[in-house]
Amino acid sequence: MIVIAILALPFCLYFVKSDTSLIRSDNFVQMYGRKVTMTEAHRDARLFQLSQLLGMSDLRDGLAPGSGTDDQKAATFIINLIVLRHESERLGIEPAESEIVEAVKNFPALQGASGFDAAKYDQVERTILPSFGFADEQLRELARDELCLKRIKKIVASGVSLPESESKSNYEQLYGKNLVSVVRVRSADLLKEIKVSDDDIKKYYEAHKTELKTEEKRKVEFVRLALSEEQKKLKDKQRIDALQKLADRANDFSQALLEKGADFHQVAARFQLPVETTGEFTMSAPDPKLKADPQLNQAAFRLTPQEPNSDPLQSADGFAILHLAGVVEARPLTLDEAKQKIVDQIKNERAREMAIAKGRKAAETLRNGLKVGQPLQFTLEQAGGLKAEKLEPFTVADDADAQNPPEKPKNEPADMMMIKNVSAQLQPGEVSDFVPWIDGGLIVLMDKREPPDPAKYQQTRATFEERYLKTAREYVFMEWLRDRQRDAGLLQSAKG
Repeated sequence: MIVIAILALPFCLYFVKSDTSLIRSDNFVQMYGRKVTMTEAHRDARLFQLSQLLGMSDLRDGLAPGSGTDDQKAATFIINLIVLRHESERLGIEPAESEIVEAVKNFPALQGASGFDAAKYDQVERTILPSFGFADEQLRELARDELCLKRIKKIVASGVSLPESESKSNYEQLYGKNLVSVVRVRSADLLKEIKVSDDDIKKYYEAHKTELKTEEKRKVEFVRLALSEEQKKLKDKQRIDALQKLADRANDFSQALLEKGADFHQVAARFQLPVETTGEFTMSAPDPKLKADPQLNQAAFRLTPQEPNSDPLQSADGFAILHLAGVVEARPLTLDEAKQKIVDQIKNERAREMAIAKGRKAAETLRNGLKVGQPLQFTLEQAGGLKAEKLEPFTVADDADAQNPPEKPKNEPADMMMIKNVSAQLQPGEVSDFVPWIDGGLIVLMDKREPPDPAKYQQTRATFEERYLKTAREYVFMEWLRDRQRDAGLLQSAKG
């Protein structure tokens, strides 16, 4: 499992998927026998944002690992921060004040050419912290949390080791050259076999009537405060200073909108900023003016008639402030309007079910046929006329000591990472189970695994073991964090 985790960690939340369905309008979640209010959650969400600005990747990625939207990662961070603080107190972990001060000085965002840069600290204290409603105490708070996280990780992972025999075996599994064939069962190939009756459509419509709606549309006005073409060429401190001036002006604009009776157009005129207007757009189809920056589209759908103005939204070259200009509410679709959507949905669902059933049967047929020595082509015909595709030889993992890992081939299959994960669990001559995928699923046949160069193992052993142990320790910490969430009552509440 640890070997597979090496591949899975970069793109999975793994064992720390928090159930955000527990969130209520007045309470964020219930943990340790008490309700965490939305006020507390909003404060910790701002700490998450601040940790990102300060470059605290150890804390941020430790408490909100994997992928997901900003809101999902913030929710995971909040929950795991509560767990971290509870466990730190339970274990008696309390960093000394001198350690905390030193940790603050080591924040990546506060570093200059010669280490800690007092000017950057002053800039954060003067502009960034007040925008979050924080003071310098929150810098020490985050530093304390990061130190506690590092100590707990060290305690939890203290028993993780890698014996020599296991090291060599895992190296061969990850860096041996795999020669495999893949049998794909595609849902799209089964669509033509599916017929949908009018009765099917009516039944589906009645069962899903509340879900079948048009997309809500939005229209916004916005102003941009951006670097000039000359300023975009600036680097380091000069670029930061230019952006800071824009940030100050954007904050002044935002504050002006809070004045009683403030009008977006009048404030824009006062600041001599042109107002741009979008057409009507949906979440899935952004207006061309917002398309280049996804966060602007997301922010547009967080605006309300009661709070129609956004905070300043930062991009690479400046800031934007949005104003809600109109909303076209989603409405229920009529049966005629929804008909094609329903037909497509029914066909896709049935095709997926058929692909899974066919794939599972095919995997069993292939396994049994090859076991008794049947030719592969004959067995594939028995399995439903499927085809096997021989892939170019590959290793499960990139070269352990590569400074610049090779780029993915342009023609590499989209499911290659899945194929590698499955291959890592197979021995030569074995056939995998059917593995569901986006467009159906696949079966992997391990034809042969050529061992890596023994000399290469000796050369890269130290690098490999360091990488392996780091991933193994992260894996163990994630399991520990999941257990602590359960002890906090979070997961039981989610099931209830």
